[in-house]
Amino acid sequence: MITSKNAESYLKNKIGNNTDDIKEVWEIFKAFCIERVEGEDDQEILFQCGISDFSGDELLYFDFVRQFTVYEEDEYSRMEQLHCEFSFKPTDELRKVVVSKWSMDFDHLSDFFTHLETLQEFQVPLNLKQVKIEIYQEEV
Repeated sequence: MITSKNAESYLKNKIGNNTDDIKEVWEIFKAFCIERVEGEDDQEILFQCGISDFSGDELLYFDFVRQFTVYEEDEYSRMEQLHCEFSFKPTDELRKVVVSKWSMDFDHLSDFFTHLETLQEFQVPLNLKQVKIEIYQEEV
């Protein structure tokens, strides 16, 4: 059973060495989002992208996120986010790529995924070579 504690390693194992193919990683991430996680009430998925320099270099961040609400002994403890984050060197075209969408704004995850895949902001980076990919989980 997937838990919030092992979700990061589970996703990394699923992705394996496919990190150069964003489309493949997206398909793996979508399948991961459908899987149940122990103690999870709702599947909270976020897609966000935009230019930022929080790493010290100005980059476009193209980020698939699964958020977990963590309970300890049936009491709310914290929120954690598992990121599957691609970064790209900014270009004039990428400077226009800014979006943030939550799955909770849709009736079904499949509607959310379909909507994302129609967005120009989602499509543009899919065929570009990323600088790096990071898969990490953090408390928010």
